[in-house]
Amino acid sequence: MIRFARHCMPALAVLSLVFVLSASWQAAAQDNDSDAIAPMIPRGGLLGPRHDNEAQTPHNTLLLSALLSATDLHPVTSGLKWRVFDEVTEADGSHRLVAESSEASPSFSLPDGNYIVHCAMGLAGMTQRVMMAGAPTSERLLLNAGGLRIVPVLGDQPINPAKLTISIYVPEHNNAEAKLILSKARAGDVIGLPEGNYHIVSTLLDTTGFGTMAQNGIANATNSVVNADLRVQPGKLTDATLRHRAAVMTLKLVNAPGGEALANSAFTILTPGGDVIRELIGAFPSLVLAEGEYVAIARHGDKTYQATFKVESTHDRDVEVVAR
Repeated sequence: MIRFARHCMPALAVLSLVFVLSASWQAAAQDNDSDAIAPMIPRGGLLGPRHDNEAQTPHNTLLLSALLSATDLHPVTSGLKWRVFDEVTEADGSHRLVAESSEASPSFSLPDGNYIVHCAMGLAGMTQRVMMAGAPTSERLLLNAGGLRIVPVLGDQPINPAKLTISIYVPEHNNAEAKLILSKARAGDVIGLPEGNYHIVSTLLDTTGFGTMAQNGIANATNSVVNADLRVQPGKLTDATLRHRAAVMTLKLVNAPGGEALANSAFTILTPGGDVIRELIGAFPSLVLAEGEYVAIARHGDKTYQATFKVESTHDRDVEVVAR
């Protein structure tokens, strides 16, 4: 996911940095904290001691900027993270971090020498070797990346990001979910990604229902899951609208249609094929279900009752199971 510039670099330095970047990417892909994913270089472990003669060495300015694509000559104006490392490998094999910035076009005052510059935008990144040799230097890095904005909707209304969990995968061969690269993408945010194909999975969460067994205050993943395959192109923003079709159902066990709900009831929701969707308890527990047909089994005391019902998207309603 990280591309290196076509500059020559001493073999040992290249191998060392490749190892560091690769290890960081693997850790980031498994981390649930999206902030840990973005930099793609470990925040710790790269800082080394300041060289004693560094203060006496003449400094010059390094000016940096980044482009999203070779055809877009407008520099990126936000969302970048820059890190500058000494090319010389430390005794432990790491590279000393000498400067960093979150500005779009930062300038650094550096002594003469060779450096490794890394620029990250979301999950996209670029690494380039820079040589400071007695004069100001300007470098422009090509990220070859684009932006992805995911907008899940229910009916015609955007869904609150807190009611969703969104994962982004890189597909391989016949496996759409071969490599998870981000498990907590936030709806509506612009996510920087390298050019390529991606598989998106959006799962609607049940944050309004209650009575679910073993809920423990945590939102339940519903059976409303929307998938999308798309391609991110360099220098372009890709908008992905994912349409969920679901509604809130409130269950009641009653002695007669329209009657009062019986307390101490337990419910099991099944698909027509017999797969268990959710188990709930209470007089009138509610849950979010994807559009479709279901079977509700209600238990009260030592008796069991059953009813079938249909869910239509955005049509919240009560579902009565008559005790007879």
